Amino acid sequence: MTVKKRHLVATFVFLLASLFFHPSAMASPFGQGLFGADVPFGSLTSIDMSFSGDVDFTLTPGGGNFSGQGSHTVTVTSTDVVGYKLYAWASSGTNMSNGTETIPASGNSSANPLSINTWGYNTTGNTTNYLGMLSTPSLIKDADGPYKNGDDTSVYYGANVDITTPASDYSVPITYTVAAEYQ
Repeated sequence: MTVKKRHLVATFVFLLASLFFHPSAMASPFGQGLFGADVPFGSLTSIDMSFSGDVDFTLTPGGGNFSGQGSHTVTVTSTDVVGYKLYAWASSGTNMSNGTETIPASGNSSANPLSINTWGYNTTGNTTNYLGMLSTPSLIKDADGPYKNGDDTSVYYGANVDITTPASDYSVPITYTVAAEYQ
């Protein structure tokens, strides 16, 4: 009879403890995200980013200036049902450089043609309208829904320089960050 009482007491204590200690779960609020998506739930969601390679382009003459464009693809794979935001910035400074020679980033805050001796980027593929790259994160894509099989974003870079700019290889490191959306 003592064994049964011990089991009964242990069961009672377990039930009482379960009333006071509830595990928490995180999920999107009702009505947010994509219902019925074939993705894991809650903290099991994932996000990953990959690139098609470095951007390389040659400037060609036209009307006394030299211009060109190149691109690469940023692929985001995410099981987050709400979506993701993709950011880009020039974390080490916005000038393309080759030793002491530089080409500054465009000052364009909206898509417009590049001024002489500047460079910029866009995600449209337009060969004349660019934004200036900043040294702080700039949103380049806001995507809704899960992308279990990947979502591609083409990022185009272009430059427009005059004949006095020394011919050489210029470069600037660009940082990309992707963040899952919560709501």
